Amino acid sequence: MPDAGDALNQRYRLDDRIAAGGMGEVWRATDTLLGRPVAVKMLLVEHAAEPTFQQRFEHEARAMATLRHPGVAAVYDYGTTSGGAYLVLARIDGQPLDRRLAERGRLSPAETMALVAQVAGALQAVHRAGIVHRDVTPGNLIIEPDGNVVLVDFGVARSALSVTLTGARNVIGTACYMAPEQVAKATVGPAADLYALGAVAYHCLTGHPPFEGGDPVSIALRHVTETPEPLPGELPEPVRALVTRALAKDPADRHPSAAALASAARSAVGGDPDAASPLATESATVALQAAPPVPSPVILDRPPRTRFLLPILAFLLVALSGAAAVALVSDPFGWFPGRPATTPPASPAPPSGSPIPSPAPTPKRTVSGTTTADNPPPARPRTTRTRTGPRSSAPASVSAPDSPDTSDDGATSDDPGGGSEPAGDDPSADS
Repeated sequence: MPDAGDALNQRYRLDDRIAAGGMGEVWRATDTLLGRPVAVKMLLVEHAAEPTFQQRFEHEARAMATLRHPGVAAVYDYGTTSGGAYLVLARIDGQPLDRRLAERGRLSPAETMALVAQVAGALQAVHRAGIVHRDVTPGNLIIEPDGNVVLVDFGVARSALSVTLTGARNVIGTACYMAPEQVAKATVGPAADLYALGAVAYHCLTGHPPFEGGDPVSIALRHVTETPEPLPGELPEPVRALVTRALAKDPADRHPSAAALASAARSAVGGDPDAASPLATESATVALQAAPPVPSPVILDRPPRTRFLLPILAFLLVALSGAAAVALVSDPFGWFPGRPATTPPASPAPPSGSPIPSPAPTPKRTVSGTTTADNPPPARPRTTRTRTGPRSSAPASVSAPDSPDTSDDGATSDDPGGGSEPAGDDPSADS
């Protein structure tokens, strides 16, 4: 057999031996390729050399690899070495049932039925895959800290009673929990696992197996010929009836399936949906220090549709705010009297002292048919002029005889801007 530190096929490093028995060993190991903890079950060399055991071991590996159930240890790999065949399984961290029974002596009816319900559920998955476990024992049931029970196949290696009986190499199992048909070398089916689970429940409720004392062969034969002592009367009647039926000698008198046994176990304790809680060794909840209450935002109380409106409203509010800011800066409509409205730039004023040409008057037809001057052109800013003569007192419509002012085209101009006047005597300045 291998030693600690050896690597199987240069991948599975054996760390320490969990147990050893008549057929093989179970090791804590490490998958060096994936870096995860595993358990390795190895078949002894003398058994690995026999085709019957080799085929059974390989068939078990193939069948168990198809199972996916929280109550069954997953199979990762199978292989052979010069020292024999090995099976790689998930390593379950927890407490074996046999160790808990050794510490406490017995379990309560609620704990026992919780365990039976979980294990029966796992057996239903195993049986559906066409597998008969054949070794349901307290050593093969691992209770995890949260109360979940996992069915493993460590019993053959863990128990000293797990030996081949009377040379009948096809009889495999642990004597204290073996079904009568298993001992008699009759056809072994799923009902044998139900009998073994009933024997485990009997042990949990009484503190000892149904039959004990003597060598493994005599203990096994008592399962065929004797009836175990009745369960204590203080136990609930549904619990006693369930165990008694599971330990029936005839497989046909037991529960029709593992699923039926699981349902009966839940009903025996009131149908508690949380079957794992009675077996848990750690608290399901962690006590936390109370924090000061924080008021919940209003959004949490609104329907989901209202919550979706808030981002839309926020987007519209931002858009309107941006538009208002642009209007405040540019003021294109002149809404704000404090700043001038935007107007196009004015044309530059003509230079001082230059005459401004007078636009041609628009002719207007009178009733008599004569053309008269239309409305005078708009007033233009005054410019500084130099007076060349005395101020005329004649009316604007008649030219002075001594200072006629003739335009370039020969017409008499009545525009006072045509002449030059001193800046100081401007009529508008006098007024």
